[in-house]
Amino acid sequence: MCLKKIYILLFFLLFLTPSFIFFKLGMHWCFHLSYSDKELLEREDRGESQQEILRRIAKNLPIYTRTNSGAIRFCDRCQLLKPDRCHHCSVCDKCILKMDHHCPWVNNCVGFSNYKYFMLFLAYSLLYCLFITATDLQYFIKFWTNGLPDTQAKFHILFLFFSASMFSVSLASLFIYHCWLVCKNRSTLEAVRAPVFRHGTDKNGFSLGISKNFRQVFGDEVKYWPVPVFSSLGDGCSFPSCLVNLDPEQPSSPSGSNPDGRQFPSKPLRESQSRLLTTTPSWTDSETTTDKDRKGDVKKKNIIKRQINILRINN
Repeated sequence: MCLKKIYILLFFLLFLTPSFIFFKLGMHWCFHLSYSDKELLEREDRGESQQEILRRIAKNLPIYTRTNSGAIRFCDRCQLLKPDRCHHCSVCDKCILKMDHHCPWVNNCVGFSNYKYFMLFLAYSLLYCLFITATDLQYFIKFWTNGLPDTQAKFHILFLFFSASMFSVSLASLFIYHCWLVCKNRSTLEAVRAPVFRHGTDKNGFSLGISKNFRQVFGDEVKYWPVPVFSSLGDGCSFPSCLVNLDPEQPSSPSGSNPDGRQFPSKPLRESQSRLLTTTPSWTDSETTTDKDRKGDVKKKNIIKRQINILRINN
C-alpha cells in the first residue's frame, strides 16, 4: 500500500510539473524600441551610426553584456535591445529571458520563467525511474533464475527494467549537470560560450556563491522549493553580479579617467577586492599624516640645532 502511494505521488508530480514549463514572463516594455527610434535606426545605413543610436537608448537600461565585437546586443527579429543573458530562439522565434536551451521533450524554451519547473521535472522524472527500477529489480532477478511463471508478462518486466534503468542513467547525468549550472549560476549557453562584458569575457560574472545562486533559481522560501510554484528571484531582465564598475556608460557605474579627460573602462573587480580598495584610502591617509608629522619634527630639530650653533658662534 505504501509503494502504491509513493507511485501515485511521483506520477502526479511528474506529469503536473511539465504543464508549468509553458509558463512564460513577458519582456519589459523599456527594452523595446519606440516608433521614432525604429525610424532612426532604419534610416542609418552605417553600423557605427546604428550603434550610436543603440548606445543612447541603452544608456539608462541595466545592460552590461556585449557582443564579441563589443557592440550593443540587439535583436533584428524582435526589434528590441537584448537584456543580459537573453537570447533569441530560432525555433520559438522570440527572445527568451535568461535562455538556457530549447527543450525538445516539452517543445518549448527553458529560461528564466520556467527553469525551476524544468529542474523539478528532471528531479521527479529521475525519482520516478529509480523507483520503478528498484521495485522491478526483484522480478528482474527472478526472470533470470526462472522464478517467474512462463507467461508473456515476464518480457514486459524485462522491458520495463531496462527502459527505466537506461532513463535513470541519462536523467541522472542531465540532472547533475544542471545542478552544477545552478551552483555556478550559468545557463547552458553561458557554459558553452562565456558572457562578454565591457572588459571582456567572464564565465563567473553572474556567480554570487553557491547559496545565493541556488536561491536565485528556487527562491528564499524553502517550503516552495519542491513545489511547482514560481518562486525565482528577480524579473529576468537584470541580474545581480559579483563584478564592480561594470560599464562606464551606465550612470551608476564609475569609470576611470586620465588627465586628458578621456574615459577608459576599468576592469570589473570582485567584492572582496572592492572592499579592500575602499579601505586603502584610510591607510594611505594615515601614512601620509604620519610622514608629514615626522618631516615636521625633523625640521624643528634642524632649526633648533642651527639656533644653538649661532649662539655658540656669537659667544
